[in-house]
Amino acid sequence: MGVVQAIMSVFADDGDKLRCINCADGRTRITFLARSPLYYVCVSSWGEPESVTRFHLEYLHLQILSVVTALQLQRIFEKRTNFDLRRLLEGAYTYLASLHPLDLAMTTASLGALRIEPSLRNKVADALVPTAKIKDMLYVVLVAGTRVITLARPRKHSIHPGDLHVLLNTVTSSSVRDAPASWLPICLPKFNPNGFLHAYVASVRPAAELTLVLVSGGGGDGFERVRGWCETVMKKLEDDGTLDAVERAAKASEYSVADLGIQGLRHFVYKNRAHVQVTTPRWEEPYESLGARRRLITMYQRIHDAIHAKSGQEGQLKLQYIRTEHESVMGWITQPFELYITLSPRLPKSAVVGAANAVARWAKREEARLFLRDAPVF
Repeated sequence: MGVVQAIMSVFADDGDKLRCINCADGRTRITFLARSPLYYVCVSSWGEPESVTRFHLEYLHLQILSVVTALQLQRIFEKRTNFDLRRLLEGAYTYLASLHPLDLAMTTASLGALRIEPSLRNKVADALVPTAKIKDMLYVVLVAGTRVITLARPRKHSIHPGDLHVLLNTVTSSSVRDAPASWLPICLPKFNPNGFLHAYVASVRPAAELTLVLVSGGGGDGFERVRGWCETVMKKLEDDGTLDAVERAAKASEYSVADLGIQGLRHFVYKNRAHVQVTTPRWEEPYESLGARRRLITMYQRIHDAIHAKSGQEGQLKLQYIRTEHESVMGWITQPFELYITLSPRLPKSAVVGAANAVARWAKREEARLFLRDAPVF
């Protein structure tokens, strides 16, 4: 790390910034990210664009800030420039290790919502709006795994996707998930990088990975009040059968590309840009192996990079199409949606375009079930 710091400092002294080093083997890239007072480095031979690697390093930085605030970091390294940060991150490595580079919601900077009937989603949402007695409440989130069922928030505060991913990554890590209830100090960097909030995390239905998360701006003395309100709400939802219905919906929420009835369709990623949410079918043949999934996601990342001109391209694109021996992949961006679609390589490009239009029509019809709309405010 001393060598890395020296190399990056040479560029910084010249008023420049070192982004990456492409190695002689043509595959390996060393990517650098400076977020004072920390330096991040990633060595990768996956073939993903440099912007994707930097994006993952940015999320790693956000996750570290969730444990040690930016203000704390600044003060620590002002006093001791050689401070070993690992001492402060002890116990948080499960959070850092669970950041997944193949998470499509993270890749598209979106929220992953659970596919569920809108009437059931609304019923749960109405029950989770906190009463006036619960002071300093910021967010109330019910999730199944990492997919959001509903989210209640103050009228004047929305939650940044980056903060939501940090929150979900923290509460779904094994050290938190396995406990019946937890009260965690957490910094949400996009909300305020210099201060801690508190998150009450309760495992509601472990078999379905249903977890209730309440984020409060109050101190540790609010734990009992928040827990009491949470237990009252959950008992009500338990007694009227709502939790049973949610559990059944969570277990049946995944869908197959075959459900769409589109010839040759293998996989897709559909992002609703208005709601900043994404939906994908479950992984099926020929993408059941990790290697095949990684290859396809890397293709999605390359197209996403080209469409959004993330790596210094001259301008953004509306459509990008790539065909290989394994698959045909197309990315298409419009005002209401962003779509990445995969079909058999034996089909002509016209079939890919036709399938993309069919997926867009299906997503529009299913929008109420696929996405969280009109989330409650208080």
